[in-house]
Amino acid sequence: MIRLGSLAGHSFEGPRILAGWTPPVGPGVFAILVRPDAERHPERYAVVYAGASTDLSGLDLRHPAAPCWIRRAGTKWAVHVAVHDPPGATDRYRHELVRELLSVYHPGCNHERYVPAWKQEWIGTYSAPTTDPLTTKRDP
Repeated sequence: MIRLGSLAGHSFEGPRILAGWTPPVGPGVFAILVRPDAERHPERYAVVYAGASTDLSGLDLRHPAAPCWIRRAGTKWAVHVAVHDPPGATDRYRHELVRELLSVYHPGCNHERYVPAWKQEWIGTYSAPTTDPLTTKRDP
């Protein structure tokens, strides 16, 4: 198991070598991973692609982005995959999770780019009270 996402909040099954992997039938989010420095740090992975599918059973090296994955990994035997689909997840949830992965990892094989940013007008302003109304005593 590998944890991915903001604050590594999502548990993904894997990583497994994509070329010898039998994908599960059904929807899910997937991350394509490579080891950028496998000799010195074999436990470290880099996310090079993130996507969602309504049926993961079709995920293999015939994917349109697979040439990029292989180029980044060096060989098809170094392309790894990790998958995630929590019970009850909707297509919208899966696509939002992909957007989160794209904004956190900036995978080079995805064409989409998302920046984790916020603007002041989105949340407005807020100032906390200077005293706690529950503990402040009032004169009768």
